[in-house]
Amino acid sequence: MDRPRAAASNWYRVRPLAHGITHIDEHYIDPFYRCNIWHVRGRDRDLLLDSGMGVVSLRGQVPWLGEREVLAVASHAHFDHVGNHHEFAHRLCHAAEAHILAEPRGDWNLADRYAVVEMFERLPPDGYDQQRYQVCPAPATRLVAAGDVIDLGDRVFEVMHVPGHSPGSIALWEKATGILFSGDAVYDGPLVDDAYHSNVPTYLDSMQRLRELPVDVVHGGHFDSFGRDRYRALIDEYVAGKRRPGCPGD
Repeated sequence: MDRPRAAASNWYRVRPLAHGITHIDEHYIDPFYRCNIWHVRGRDRDLLLDSGMGVVSLRGQVPWLGEREVLAVASHAHFDHVGNHHEFAHRLCHAAEAHILAEPRGDWNLADRYAVVEMFERLPPDGYDQQRYQVCPAPATRLVAAGDVIDLGDRVFEVMHVPGHSPGSIALWEKATGILFSGDAVYDGPLVDDAYHSNVPTYLDSMQRLRELPVDVVHGGHFDSFGRDRYRALIDEYVAGKRRPGCPGD
């Protein structure tokens, strides 16, 4: 079935939220594959967590992203999260996946498995050939590790290393507001722990650490945001499911 094409000007949906946060997404992509792009306004510089698939220029269609210094952070290096990172001068990621940002091979960033034409409700303006799709190299300019801080001048986010979904997965925690940007470690949808570099026992350890955070709002890598009760329920459901007799991770 031929899918209609979207105009580039309509590709990104931009929605301002509370606490100086803007949510950006590619709303013609199916929700399971659709990455949440999070922008946080700071006094001295801004934060951009993840950058989408890269089939339409993010800075080209959201030009205000180029008006100030932006720290483009990768929650992890899968194709749907770092497709536009090459458009930003300051690129941060965990060392465990820096090689994928620098050399974004489809078998490393999951594009070979997931970047299929069926993911689109409308195609990008130039169409889509899944055999030719590739992410542009975007070598990290700063490596981050657990306990590091990302300082925007008036806001500080602590880096949490939460491997399991992937070895370099990180979350960003703002203690002052109770806001957690959880990447693909926790979101309100089917969690992926069967990629080639996923590790269920490690994922369980990350979940246990995440559960201790006194979060108020969680902005995940996919699907809608949620609060503390849903956050803990999602973690508990995942942990319980993986610790049933005969399940991986027991």
